[in-house]
Amino acid sequence: MPDIKIITENPVLAEEGGRVFDAYLSRPQSGVGPGVIIITEMWGTTELNRNMADRYARRGFCALVPSVFWRSEEAGAISAEGAARDAAWDRLREYDFDRGADDIGVAVNWLHRSPFCSGKVAVIGFCMGGRTAFLASARAAVDAGISLYALGIRNHLDEAPRIKCPVQLHYGLADIHIPRSEIDEVTEAMRPGGHVEVFLYAGAGHGFFNPLRAAYDAAAVELAQKRIDALLDRLKDA
Repeated sequence: MPDIKIITENPVLAEEGGRVFDAYLSRPQSGVGPGVIIITEMWGTTELNRNMADRYARRGFCALVPSVFWRSEEAGAISAEGAARDAAWDRLREYDFDRGADDIGVAVNWLHRSPFCSGKVAVIGFCMGGRTAFLASARAAVDAGISLYALGIRNHLDEAPRIKCPVQLHYGLADIHIPRSEIDEVTEAMRPGGHVEVFLYAGAGHGFFNPLRAAYDAAAVELAQKRIDALLDRLKDA
């Protein structure tokens, strides 16, 4: 793969009530490519998210990491360690998934208007970001959706018929936050439309894709990454 030179920016996607909805953008220095919107975990936009965006940009994607907590009192990144964890949980409890899905729709439209985006856009989300990615797959004009260990999709099963693009749901079967009953319920609800694939990883826990977490599972990540890349690469050929 050629070494694609990239540009990083911090664009403003929208403004409301004195607050700014901004994002981290990483894209090829020249040419156009599909967009990938990375929806973060409860910790907000971290270095890990930015590094992921950079890797996608070097593969020819326009990778956008929206500040999904821009409406919150604490909009920035919160540490996953120590006392700050409680603040992150408090912020998550106040997060409005419907408004979050609307915000991702704004981000999708922003990429669609951008001269460096080919017009194809995918969303990929982790944990609460995975739930938001699922909703965006049903409600926003996206071409692919990817959700990893998303707790709470069972609350939105009525959205499934609205999904018209390919979507992947990835679950670890050792996830202490998502019971097997929920995974089975979601899997069954996704069958009729034929657009959603559910992938299960034996022994993988919550956050298995995150190399900074104790649950990191290299074997599960390798398999999940192949499946994710295969879907995203289809946007380059479309």
